[in-house]
This record gives sequence, C-alpha cells and structure tokens, in this order.
Amino acid sequence: TPWQKTQVARHPERPHFKHFVASVFDDFMPLAGDRAFADDQAILGGLARLGGRRIVLIGHEKGDDTQSRIHHNFGMGKPEGYRKAIRLMELADRFGLPVVSLVDTSGAFPGIQAEERGQAEAIARSTEKCLQLGVPMIACIVGEGGSGGAVALAAADRVLMFEHAVYSVISPEGCASILWRTGDKAADAAQAMKVTAADLKSLGVIDRIVKEPVGGAHRDHALATASLAQAVGEEIDALQGFSPAQIIQQ
Repeated sequence: TPWQKTQVARHPERPHFKHFVASVFDDFMPLAGDRAFADDQAILGGLARLGGRRIVLIGHEKGDDTQSRIHHNFGMGKPEGYRKAIRLMELADRFGLPVVSLVDTSGAFPGIQAEERGQAEAIARSTEKCLQLGVPMIACIVGEGGSGGAVALAAADRVLMFEHAVYSVISPEGCASILWRTGDKAADAAQAMKVTAADLKSLGVIDRIVKEPVGGAHRDHALATASLAQAVGEEIDALQGFSPAQIIQQ
C-alpha cells in the first residue's frame, strides 16, 4: 500500500548518499560551503565520475546512526545547503558537466534560524537554477521526496524514482493532521495523495521507475545502487546530444 511504501522509503537501512558514492560513483571530490554562511551537512555534493562520465553529484544525506543523523540534520537542508547546490550547478553549467541529484529528505529544515536566513528564497533559487541549466540534469528520488526540500534538487530534465520511494508535497502525517486533525489517518492520506512511483509515473510527474531488490533497497545495497547507476547512465547518454538551448527548452 502507499503507506507501507512510505515506511519502506523511510527505512533506516536504505542506501543513502554516502553508500551511492562508495559503490557506484568514482573519484568523488566533495566541494563544501555556500561561500556566504556555512557548509550544510544535510546536502552534500562535488565532482565525481559515473562509469567514466564526468559529472557533478549533489544529494541529501540523512545519516544512519544517532550521531550521524544529528550531524547531517536528518537530511533536512538549510538555506546554505541549497545555496551550495546552486553553486555546484553553476559550476557544472560552466564546465559542461551533467548534474546528478540524489533526493532523500522529509523536507527542508523548518527552524527559525533557517527562516531568518531565507529558506524559502534559497529553495526557490535552487529550483530556478535547475530549470536554467544548459547541461543534462538527472534527479533520482531514492527515499523520501518531501515538499520543496526535494523539488529544489529535482526540477530536472529526467526524474527517476526508486520503486518503493515516495514523493509528495507534504508528509502523509502532515496531510492527515491538516485534513482530519489527527495523524492517525496517515495511511488514508498516503492513499489519497498518490505518493508512489507508479502513481507519479502515470501522472507524468516522474519519467522512469528504477526497480528495487525484492523487499526494498535496504535488503541489497549493491543490487539497488547498481540498478540506479545503470538507469542514470542511460539517461545521461540519451541527453548528451542535446544543445544547451534544447535542454533548457525541455
């Protein structure tokens, strides 16, 4: 069910950004900071290679134990994280490198400090930059695609989504608390919101579903990451013949 898929998408043992970097992306060189305020650990990025292709890689990192989750702020980006993503996308555009983003966040960080530093503006600018790129951009929803925090890295030429990932404007619990004044209706909300890959593919929100191992990506990291790498590589190759103007037009 959609609610079960939501729980699988949140599984703490699903592969995260660092697992993809370790298994399918070579020569990863992280680039830090937004050159304005700080280096956000929830959104990581840098230069990398995928099967010999030079790319710029950006993504959310949730962490996988208590200490690392706190360090990475549970994958919830702050304004400086989205401004770092903008800086990396501009770098990719300047040097003609495809952009690959790995989206896995419950949403952008909603704290007072983030709002004071222009969270909404940073998300809007990041979304705008995705749409302005003259190089191919492939976005991959690998876990949770939550609200503007996800869209800011996912307004791409091609949007891929793991079979058991979810992508929505608000969490099912958040939707239920608004509509029914109780989080107990989260399963009903997930059903109504059409958060699953199959629903979003039929609606045209995403372009391609990437198969997961039986039971979910957390069951077999190697198989899941290899499956995603192959799909991303195919999409980059399909877009390589387009001119910057054609890519922007798309």
